[in-house]
Amino acid sequence: MSYTYYGYPKCGTCRKAKKWLEMNDIDFQEVNIAENPPTEDVLREMIEASGLELKKFFNTSGKVYREMQLKDKLPDMSDDEKIALLASDGMLIKRPIVFGEGKATVGFKEENFEKVWG
Repeated sequence: MSYTYYGYPKCGTCRKAKKWLEMNDIDFQEVNIAENPPTEDVLREMIEASGLELKKFFNTSGKVYREMQLKDKLPDMSDDEKIALLASDGMLIKRPIVFGEGKATVGFKEENFEKVWG
């Protein structure tokens, strides 16, 4: 089974996650999240597979998040609006995301990767 790894080449955390996947012989396809953000349908699948709240998918430390003042706007948005917003700009999405076989992780913590992908 091949997983999908959504990352951003300039992101240090993404590079660490990718290296971990490679060192653990995990087969994955790499997608540049800035150039090819996941669609709304794929995001819904990821959110369900991750077991995380939707807000955990937002890159809250990102420039686009701050520029759009999303901290103030998100509480008043529906889940559908939030998902559409995430799908519209990959830089709004917390990365890296590894997804496949009904599992998904957001961000990189080695112990979490070990538990889910190891």
